[in-house]
Amino acid sequence: MLVPLSGSPEPDRNCPLCPRLHDFIAEWREREPSWFNGPVPTFLPPEGEDSVRLLIIGLAPGVRGANRTGRPFTGDYAGDLLYKTLIAHGFARGEFKARPDDGLQLAGTAITNAVRCVPPENKPVGAEISTCRTFLVPTISRFPNLRAVLALGSIAHQSTVRALGQRVAAYPFKHGGHLEAGSITLFSSYHCSRYNTNTGVLTEEMFVSVFSKIKAFLQS
Repeated sequence: MLVPLSGSPEPDRNCPLCPRLHDFIAEWREREPSWFNGPVPTFLPPEGEDSVRLLIIGLAPGVRGANRTGRPFTGDYAGDLLYKTLIAHGFARGEFKARPDDGLQLAGTAITNAVRCVPPENKPVGAEISTCRTFLVPTISRFPNLRAVLALGSIAHQSTVRALGQRVAAYPFKHGGHLEAGSITLFSSYHCSRYNTNTGVLTEEMFVSVFSKIKAFLQS
């Protein structure tokens, strides 16, 4: 059973809990005042929390991606692959144009990050990951009909395992793997970053296969 560590699943816009991330965002607010530059909120379907059966958890916002746009996986290559795959499997509808006002809607799905604020060099440190889990725990808990969680990358996977109250050693990361954690089934994939796809760590076929498994699971 999940026990929320925070009163809210969403951090305050000026959340001070991670000084390094807070200061980094402050720098970008000065450099790019028109950008979002804050903790990126969970992307929800228009039907609301009760409709969510799948939660996707990434690592953290990219500086010119979600940190700029304010929507997870919007504005960088990872979003191109993710939303294309979501639309193809019925987890999203509309057309993804890499803008938060493109009209794309999620269907029975929500998207969040293990760390809500953009980290320098896209690398959050352990203390920041642990601190932001005070928001990840109540985020998972906010969806009463949640059945599946997809963690993108090993760091998001490990933080999700801990958020579910489980031991990381008992739930090792494996691309395409799935494990039961109480009432939730945790699926895992390599992160859909440009680096992973350019180096062949993750192919589009590998990524699509994970979502095919999740769709079949949710239909069972």
